[in-house]
Amino acid sequence: MTGVTVTSIAFLIFILITVAQGVRIVPQGEEWIVQRLGKYRITLLPGLRFIIPFLDLVAYKVTTKDIILDIQEQEVITRDNAVIVVNAIAFIKVTDPVKAVYGVENYSEAIRNMIMTTLRSIAGNMELDEALSSRDKIKAHLKSGVADEALDWGLTVKSVEIQDIKPSPSMQKAMEMQASAERERKAMVTRAEGEKQSMILTAEARLESAKRDAEAQITLADASSQAIAKVTSAFGDNELPMLYLLGEKYINSLSKMADSENAKTILLPADLQNTLRGLFQRIPKV
Repeated sequence: MTGVTVTSIAFLIFILITVAQGVRIVPQGEEWIVQRLGKYRITLLPGLRFIIPFLDLVAYKVTTKDIILDIQEQEVITRDNAVIVVNAIAFIKVTDPVKAVYGVENYSEAIRNMIMTTLRSIAGNMELDEALSSRDKIKAHLKSGVADEALDWGLTVKSVEIQDIKPSPSMQKAMEMQASAERERKAMVTRAEGEKQSMILTAEARLESAKRDAEAQITLADASSQAIAKVTSAFGDNELPMLYLLGEKYINSLSKMADSENAKTILLPADLQNTLRGLFQRIPKV
């Protein structure tokens, strides 16, 4: 192979490399940052673009599509000293590639850490119940808290969504114990209220029963008084009919006691003979 041929091949290779270095095709959804001798020169938009070979260098290829950032799970201490676990997801877009590559070392990692720090600050200023029930409020504060800083980095925060927010495992156990204790307390209160109402109703029943017994005794006493008054009025000074009736009732009672299956012994008063003798002595002879 002659020297001319080698030179021709080398020149051809140089031409090809030069063309490859100078002609660039930027795909849709990307913008390329070009530096000349280490300094920013131009931003290449999608399409066929030309640069000066060996002087211009494509230093960064920046995507202009929406970027999804997964904000890792982290523990946050709330204002009432409860520990919660929270994570999120952010949707960002590079609106100024120059600021994105020259304003911060790694814009994705920078905005991720910014969101984590802001999220921890927002949740830390809330109490446990408020933090667990205020996802929309946290999301709104979080987006507004990182938006200004993101603009300085050439980024737009389109949305920040809270994926999960829950008490830590130890906090969940403590809350379960607290809920169990609260349920037991309510059950005890309910039982105590039931016992109290039962005692009140029982006392009221006893009071009502006592009142009715008293009324019944008063009624019986009134009836006995009226009966005695009528008997007294009917007999007048003659006590013989009264004694006769009492004796008859007494004998009937003894007869019933004797006829009872359980009656084994009948007790008779010691003055039974005197009583009967006095009774018959008072009966007038015909």
